[in-house]
Formats: sequence, structure tokens, C-alpha cells
Amino acid sequence: MASPRTITIVSLSVALGLFFVFMGTIKLTPRLSKDAYSEMRRSYKSYMKALPGLKKLGISSVILRKTIGSLELASGIVLTLVPGRPKDVANFILLLLVLIVLFFHQLVGDPLKRYAHALVFGILLTCRLLVTRQPEDEPHERKASHKGNGANSQDSKMKVS
Repeated sequence: MASPRTITIVSLSVALGLFFVFMGTIKLTPRLSKDAYSEMRRSYKSYMKALPGLKKLGISSVILRKTIGSLELASGIVLTLVPGRPKDVANFILLLLVLIVLFFHQLVGDPLKRYAHALVFGILLTCRLLVTRQPEDEPHERKASHKGNGANSQDSKMKVS
């Protein structure tokens, strides 16, 4: 049976990955929801007005929205489907994107209800990252041998010649 730690990591990975696949897709295309897509376009235009320095760098609201959407989509797919270390990299990228989006919301003065989901998913990404960084517990057999008479498993081995 899988450990509770493994179940937690897999559950968070799949749920977060699917959420970011959905959000990235909404930023890239109106196929899922025309209203949400239109709202994203308006939001990113307001972010650009609040950050005129990006315009000077040649970054438009379309480029910014599509870049963030593409990164969310790609990282969400990795977080959902790819095993191993790439999941942690995707988790970190998504956490950075959430922080950037939170910064944008604060910059334009959005109310909390507009960015509450970003806060919640940022916390979940942080939790997933912390759980994956924790060392695994020792197997049950080792714990039992340590509890005995205080001798560890290496002291109990005899050298036979």
C-alpha cells in the first residue's frame, strides 16, 4: 500500500496540474470559455497599464498573457503526467508564476475576491513542494530493530571468520 506521503504528493500533483492546465488554456484560447478568455484579456491590459516599463521592453499584454498561459499549461502537464524531478521544477515555475500574478493583482488594486484563488493555489503549491522535500520515514522493519535493546542493526551483526 502506498504511504500517506505518496498519496498526498500524487493527489496534489494531479489536482494542481489539472487546474493550471485549465487556467493556461483559458489564457491562450476562448474555446473553453469565451467570457473567461475576455476577462483575462482585459486583466492583462490593465497589468500593462500599471507596468509601463514592460511596454518599453517591447512586451505587449498579448505576449505577457500568452507567455504566462503557455508556462502554466506546460508546467501543469508536467505536474500531472511526468514522474520524478521535473515535477518539482514545474512546481517551482508555477509558484513563481503565482507570485507574479499576485504582484499584478496588488499593483492594479484588485479586491481579494479577484485573486483569492491564486493565493490558495500558491499555498497548495508550497505545501506540495514542502512535502516532497521531506525525507521519507524509515521502513517499519528498521524502526522495530532500533526499539529493541538500544543497539542498532550494525552493532548486532557478528563477524564470522
